[in-house]
Amino acid sequence: MKIKTNTILVTGAAGFIGYHVTKKLMSLNINVLGIDNLNNYYDVGLKNKRISLLNNIKKEKDLKNFTFFKVDLNNKDKINEIFSENNIDIVINLAAQAGVRYSIDNPESYIDSNIVGFMNILEACRSYKIKHLIYASSSSVYGMNEKQPFSTQDNTDYPISLYAATKKSNELLAFSYSHLYGIPTTGLRFFTVYGPLGRPDMAYFTFTKAILEGKAINVFNNGEMKRDFTYIDDIVEAIHKLINITPPSLDSNITKASPNYALYNIGNNNPVTLKRFITAIEDACKKKADKNLLPMQPGDVPITYADVDDLRSAIGFSPKTEIEDGIKRFVDWYLSEYK
Repeated sequence: MKIKTNTILVTGAAGFIGYHVTKKLMSLNINVLGIDNLNNYYDVGLKNKRISLLNNIKKEKDLKNFTFFKVDLNNKDKINEIFSENNIDIVINLAAQAGVRYSIDNPESYIDSNIVGFMNILEACRSYKIKHLIYASSSSVYGMNEKQPFSTQDNTDYPISLYAATKKSNELLAFSYSHLYGIPTTGLRFFTVYGPLGRPDMAYFTFTKAILEGKAINVFNNGEMKRDFTYIDDIVEAIHKLINITPPSLDSNITKASPNYALYNIGNNNPVTLKRFITAIEDACKKKADKNLLPMQPGDVPITYADVDDLRSAIGFSPKTEIEDGIKRFVDWYLSEYK
C-alpha cells in the first residue's frame, strides 16, 4: 500500500548514510527535517560539511525543503517539540553510536544513544501517529553465525559486541511497538556501507589515508576476513523504494502478532576478502600498501554475507556496484577533498 508523504524526519542527518538519504529526498522535492547531535566520535568538521552541502543544495536550487536541528535523541522534550510542531509522516532513524571496537571501551554511550534515544523516537512515533518508521539495524547482530549467507530467519540471540546487542534491542523494541500500537516499522540490517563522504573510522577511509601518506595499515586476520561491502548509492535507492511501502510481516509465524513489522538485510550479496578490498584501494591510489598482518580482533567476525531475497521480493533490490568501482569513486572523492 502506498503512503502519501508530506514530511520525512531523518535522524543522524549529518552522518554518512543520513546525509546521502537526505540529499536523495531533497532531490525528489520531499520536505525533510534533519536531526543530529554532531558528537565528536569522529571528525565534527566532516559532519558540519555534510550539513553545509545540504544547505548549499537548498540555496542553489532555491528549495525550502530542508531544516536542520542540532538535537540529541536523549532530549525527549526537544524531540517531542519537533514532532508536535511539524507534520511528520515518516521517520528514517539513522542516528546511532556506531563502531564495534569503540563499544568495548565506551559502553554507556551506546546505551544512551542506541537504546534510550531509539526509545524516545518510538514514543514520539506512537504519540504522533507516524505512518512508517524505517530504522537502522546492523549485520553485527548475526555475531558468530556460521551459516552463510545470513538470513533474517537466522537466530540472532548471541551478539558478540555491545553495539550488536543494542541493534538487536532496537529490532525487539520495534516489534513490540508494531504489535502493541500498530506502528508500521521496517528494520534494515546494513552490511558494511562505504562511499564518498564516508565515516573516517571505517577501514576503507583509514586505509586510503595511510596508503597515500606512506604509512603502514593494520590488516586483521591476515586479510582473510570477508565483508559484504555495500556501496552507498545502492543503500539509498533501497531506502527510497521502501519509504512508501507499508511493511509486510516477515513470515506467517508472526503475521497475527504484528502485520506491520518488517526486517531486511541490505547488503551487496557478494562478500569479498579484505585482501581484494585492499587491492582495490591500492589500484585506485596507484600505490602499494605497507601491511601489518595481525590476528582477529575482539568483536570481529570472519565473514558477513547478506541474503537479500526478501528485499529483492519487496522492492526489486539489486545492488549494482562492484567493489573496484565503488572504491574508485571514494578515492576520487578523497583526493579531491583532501588534496
